[in-house]
Amino acid sequence: MIRYTLKCDKEHSFDSWFASAAAYEALQARGMVSCTICGSTTVEKALMAPAVRPARKAAAAPAAEAPLSAPQTGIEEAFAAMRQAVEANSDYVGVNFVAEARAMHEGVKPERAIHGEARLDEAKALLDDGIPVMPLPFLPKRSRN
Repeated sequence: MIRYTLKCDKEHSFDSWFASAAAYEALQARGMVSCTICGSTTVEKALMAPAVRPARKAAAAPAAEAPLSAPQTGIEEAFAAMRQAVEANSDYVGVNFVAEARAMHEGVKPERAIHGEARLDEAKALLDDGIPVMPLPFLPKRSRN
Protein backbone atom coordinates (compact mmCIF):
# COMPACT_ATOMS: atom_id res chain seq x y z
CA MET A 1 0.00 0.00 0.00
CA ILE A 2 1.11 3.52 -0.76
CA ARG A 3 -0.34 6.79 0.49
CA TYR A 4 -0.33 9.89 -1.67
CA THR A 5 -1.21 13.43 -0.75
CA LEU A 6 -3.34 14.67 -3.63
CA LYS A 7 -4.57 18.10 -4.72
CA CYS A 8 -7.45 18.97 -7.03
CA ASP A 9 -7.75 21.89 -9.46
CA LYS A 10 -9.68 23.82 -6.77
CA GLU A 11 -6.68 23.54 -4.38
CA HIS A 12 -8.30 21.01 -2.00
CA SER A 13 -5.68 18.76 -0.42
CA PHE A 14 -6.42 15.20 0.75
CA ASP A 15 -4.73 11.84 1.27
CA SER A 16 -5.61 8.54 -0.38
CA TRP A 17 -4.23 5.00 -0.26
CA PHE A 18 -3.48 2.87 -3.35
CA ALA A 19 -2.34 -0.72 -3.79
CA SER A 20 0.75 0.51 -5.65
CA ALA A 21 2.11 3.41 -7.67
CA ALA A 22 0.98 1.58 -10.82
CA ALA A 23 -2.53 1.22 -9.40
CA TYR A 24 -2.68 4.97 -8.79
CA GLU A 25 -1.48 5.70 -12.33
CA ALA A 26 -4.06 3.31 -13.85
CA LEU A 27 -6.93 4.79 -11.84
CA GLN A 28 -5.79 8.34 -12.58
CA ALA A 29 -5.59 7.61 -16.33
CA ARG A 30 -9.19 6.35 -16.30
CA GLY A 31 -10.42 9.42 -14.38
CA MET A 32 -11.34 7.37 -11.33
CA VAL A 33 -9.41 9.44 -8.77
CA SER A 34 -11.56 12.29 -7.47
CA CYS A 35 -11.35 14.98 -4.81
CA THR A 36 -12.93 13.88 -1.54
CA ILE A 37 -14.12 17.43 -0.90
CA CYS A 38 -15.58 18.68 -4.20
CA GLY A 39 -15.57 15.58 -6.44
CA SER A 40 -13.32 17.05 -9.13
CA THR A 41 -11.47 14.45 -11.20
CA THR A 42 -8.71 16.91 -12.09
CA VAL A 43 -6.36 15.60 -9.40
CA GLU A 44 -2.59 15.41 -9.16
CA LYS A 45 -0.04 14.29 -6.60
CA ALA A 46 1.01 17.05 -4.24
CA LEU A 47 4.48 17.55 -2.84
CA MET A 48 4.82 15.48 0.32
CA ALA A 49 7.50 14.46 2.77
CA PRO A 50 8.44 10.78 2.90
CA ALA A 51 7.30 8.77 5.90
CA VAL A 52 10.46 7.94 7.85
CA ARG A 53 10.43 5.24 10.49
CA PRO A 54 11.67 6.53 13.86
CA ALA A 55 14.68 5.13 15.68
CA ARG A 56 14.09 2.04 17.87
CA LYS A 57 14.03 4.03 21.12
CA ALA A 58 11.43 6.42 19.79
CA ALA A 59 9.39 3.56 18.34
CA ALA A 60 9.31 1.82 21.73
CA ALA A 61 7.44 4.75 23.30
CA PRO A 62 3.67 4.52 22.80
CA ALA A 63 2.61 6.90 20.08
CA ALA A 64 -0.52 8.98 20.49
CA GLU A 65 -3.16 8.39 17.84
CA ALA A 66 -2.89 11.13 15.24
CA PRO A 67 -6.09 13.16 15.00
CA LEU A 68 -7.91 13.36 11.70
CA SER A 69 -7.95 16.73 10.00
CA ALA A 70 -10.74 19.10 10.92
CA PRO A 71 -13.74 19.15 8.56
CA GLN A 72 -13.11 21.57 5.68
CA THR A 73 -16.62 21.89 4.25
CA GLY A 74 -20.22 21.90 5.40
CA ILE A 75 -20.64 18.41 3.96
CA GLU A 76 -17.70 17.08 5.97
CA GLU A 77 -19.11 18.75 9.09
CA ALA A 78 -22.49 17.11 8.43
CA PHE A 79 -20.86 13.68 8.05
CA ALA A 80 -18.88 14.21 11.26
CA ALA A 81 -22.07 15.21 13.08
CA MET A 82 -23.89 12.17 11.65
CA ARG A 83 -21.13 9.85 12.81
CA GLN A 84 -21.18 11.37 16.29
CA ALA A 85 -24.99 11.05 16.50
CA VAL A 86 -24.96 7.44 15.29
CA GLU A 87 -22.21 6.43 17.71
CA ALA A 88 -23.88 8.25 20.64
CA ASN A 89 -27.39 6.91 20.02
CA SER A 90 -26.83 3.31 18.94
CA ASP A 91 -24.88 0.22 19.93
CA TYR A 92 -22.03 -1.01 17.75
CA VAL A 93 -22.58 -4.75 17.23
CA GLY A 94 -19.78 -5.28 14.69
CA VAL A 95 -20.00 -8.33 12.46
CA ASN A 96 -23.01 -9.55 14.47
CA PHE A 97 -25.16 -6.87 12.83
CA VAL A 98 -27.17 -9.24 10.62
CA ALA A 99 -27.95 -11.67 13.45
CA GLU A 100 -28.88 -8.83 15.83
CA ALA A 101 -31.14 -7.16 13.26
CA ARG A 102 -32.93 -10.45 12.50
CA ALA A 103 -33.35 -11.28 16.19
CA MET A 104 -34.93 -7.88 16.86
CA HIS A 105 -37.18 -8.17 13.80
CA GLU A 106 -38.37 -11.62 14.89
CA GLY A 107 -39.01 -10.42 18.46
CA VAL A 108 -36.32 -12.65 19.98
CA LYS A 109 -34.42 -9.59 21.27
CA PRO A 110 -35.78 -6.20 22.30
CA GLU A 111 -35.58 -3.48 19.66
CA ARG A 112 -32.83 -0.90 19.97
CA ALA A 113 -30.76 1.24 17.65
CA ILE A 114 -27.71 -0.64 16.36
CA HIS A 115 -24.99 -0.18 13.79
CA GLY A 116 -22.41 -2.65 12.57
CA GLU A 117 -21.01 -4.44 9.57
CA ALA A 118 -22.66 -6.56 6.91
CA ARG A 119 -21.72 -7.80 3.47
CA LEU A 120 -23.75 -6.38 0.58
CA ASP A 121 -25.56 -9.70 -0.02
CA GLU A 122 -26.48 -9.91 3.68
CA ALA A 123 -27.85 -6.36 3.71
CA LYS A 124 -29.92 -7.09 0.58
CA ALA A 125 -31.32 -10.23 2.22
CA LEU A 126 -32.36 -8.19 5.27
CA LEU A 127 -34.14 -5.70 3.01
CA ASP A 128 -35.82 -8.54 1.07
CA ASP A 129 -37.15 -9.85 4.40
CA GLY A 130 -38.62 -6.45 5.30
CA ILE A 131 -35.93 -5.54 7.84
CA PRO A 132 -35.02 -1.86 7.35
CA VAL A 133 -31.29 -1.19 7.07
CA MET A 134 -29.17 1.46 5.40
CA PRO A 135 -25.46 1.88 4.72
CA LEU A 136 -23.53 4.48 6.67
CA PRO A 137 -21.04 6.78 4.89
CA PHE A 138 -18.17 5.93 7.25
CA LEU A 139 -16.17 2.96 8.46
CA PRO A 140 -16.26 1.76 12.06
CA LYS A 141 -13.59 3.28 14.31
CA ARG A 142 -11.59 0.05 14.52
CA SER A 143 -11.09 0.08 10.73
CA ARG A 144 -9.74 3.63 10.47
CA ASN A 145 -5.99 4.15 10.11
